[in-house]
Amino acid sequence: MNRSLRLPASLSLRPRSLVLALCLCGMAGCAVGPQYQQPAAAVPAAFKEAQGWVQAAPADAFDRGEWWTLFGDPALNELAAAVEVSNQNVAAAAAAYAQARALVGQQRAALFPEVSLNADASRSGTRGGTGTATASSRSGTSYQASIGGSWEPDVWGRLHRAVASAGASAQASEADLASARLSAQGELALNYFSLRAADAQLTLLRDTIAGYQRVLQITRNRYNAGIAPKTDLLQSQTQLASAQADYEDVSRQRAQLEHAIAVLVGKAPGDFTLAPAAWNISVPQVPVGLPSALLQRRPDIAAAERRVAVANENIGIAQAAYYPSFLLSASYGSTASRVADLFSAPTSLWSLGLSAAQTLFDAGATRARVAGARAAHEQAVAIYRQTVLTAFQGVEDQLAAIQTLARQEELRREASRAADEAEAQMLNRYSAGQVVYTDVVTAQVTALSARRALVQVQANRQAAAIALIQALGGGWQVAQ
Repeated sequence: MNRSLRLPASLSLRPRSLVLALCLCGMAGCAVGPQYQQPAAAVPAAFKEAQGWVQAAPADAFDRGEWWTLFGDPALNELAAAVEVSNQNVAAAAAAYAQARALVGQQRAALFPEVSLNADASRSGTRGGTGTATASSRSGTSYQASIGGSWEPDVWGRLHRAVASAGASAQASEADLASARLSAQGELALNYFSLRAADAQLTLLRDTIAGYQRVLQITRNRYNAGIAPKTDLLQSQTQLASAQADYEDVSRQRAQLEHAIAVLVGKAPGDFTLAPAAWNISVPQVPVGLPSALLQRRPDIAAAERRVAVANENIGIAQAAYYPSFLLSASYGSTASRVADLFSAPTSLWSLGLSAAQTLFDAGATRARVAGARAAHEQAVAIYRQTVLTAFQGVEDQLAAIQTLARQEELRREASRAADEAEAQMLNRYSAGQVVYTDVVTAQVTALSARRALVQVQANRQAAAIALIQALGGGWQVAQ
C-alpha cells in the first residue's frame, strides 16, 4: 500500500512555503548512499614469466592503437584499417556506446526544471425556451495560454547518482567498444598470418609433390627395368597421393581463413580475395609494461571497474526511496475572448506550489531493492577481480609461450635441416641399390613432417605475440 502526503497548492502562497522551498534548494546535494571506492585487486609486483625481458627500444615509436604495424606487413595494415570502419561487431559496439551517451544526457536533463507551454481554445454556449418564438441561444469563444514549469530538487542525491550511474555505464560501453575493436583486430591479425602460413604450407607441399613425382618416375623406371619390386612403385604412388591430399586439405583451410577475413572487414566472402603472397615470419620484440599500466590499458578491466561504479550508484538510488520526494511547480497564464487580447488581458492566472510524497508502507519492497543493489555491487566487484586475475593469467601464459616457442623454432629448424639431408642421402643410396624403398619412404615422411612442423611453430610464435598484445590491451608505453 503506497500513500502519498501532498501539500496543497494554497500553502505556496504563504511566506513559510517559500522559505521551505529555499531550504529544499539548499538541501539538494545531500546524497545518501555509499561513496565509490575502486575495489582492490590482486596485482603482482612483476610478471613471473618476464625474467630477462627488457623494453624494446623501437616499440615507443608506434602508436598505441596501431599495434599491428609492429609486424611490418603492408597488407595487414590495410586490412586492419578496414576493420575500424566496416566490421559489424565494432559498429554494433559503437552504436551501443552512442546509446549510452544519449542516456547520460537524458539523466542529466532531470536535474533541471521542465518548462511547458499550453494553449487552449474552446467554444461554448447555452440554449433555452420551449417554443419557436421564445427559443434563444448564446455562445462564445474563449482562448487560454499559460506557461508552467516543474522541478524536482535532488534533496537526497538520487538524480545525481542516476547521472553518475549513466556516466559510468557510458564509460563501460566505451571500454566495450575498445574491447570489440581490439578483439576484431586481433582476430584479423591471427587469421591473416594463419592464411600466410597456409600459403607457405602450400608452397612447401607443391615442392614436395614435385619431388615425389620425380621419385615416382625413378621408381617406375626401376620397376619397368625389373630392378625394383612393385611394392616400391605402390609405396611411391601412396606417398604422392598422400601429399596431394594434404595439399587439398590446406587449400580448404586457406579458403576458410580468407572467408573469415572477409567477414572481419565487412565484406561478403564472394566479393573478397586475398592473393597468395610471401609470408613475413618476423615476430616483434614485445615490451613488457608494469602491472599497473596493464590495468589502465586493458579495456575489459576498465569496463568491469566502471560497472562496479554503476552498481555503487544504484545502491544510493535504491536508498533514496526511504526518504520523501519533493516537487516545485509554477505556472502563469491568461484568458481572453479574442486571440489578439490574449497577451494584453487585464487579469492573469498564476500559481506556485510545493508537493511532497512519502511512501508509508510497501511491505519491504524498498528494503529488498536496497539489498538487491548491494548484492549486485558485490557481484560486480567479484567480476572485476576475476577479470584482473584472468588478465594476468593471459599475460603470463603468453610470455611463457613466446619464450618457449622461440627456443622451439631453433630446434625445429635444426631438425628440418637434418631431415632434408637424411632424405637426400637416402634417395641417393636407393638409386645405388643400397637400401630398400621403405627406408626412402620413412625419410620422406620425416622430412615433410619436419618442414611442416617448422612452419607451424613459426605461425605459433606470431599467434602468441598477437595474444600477448591483446592481453596487454594493445598498448606499449607505460605512460599511457
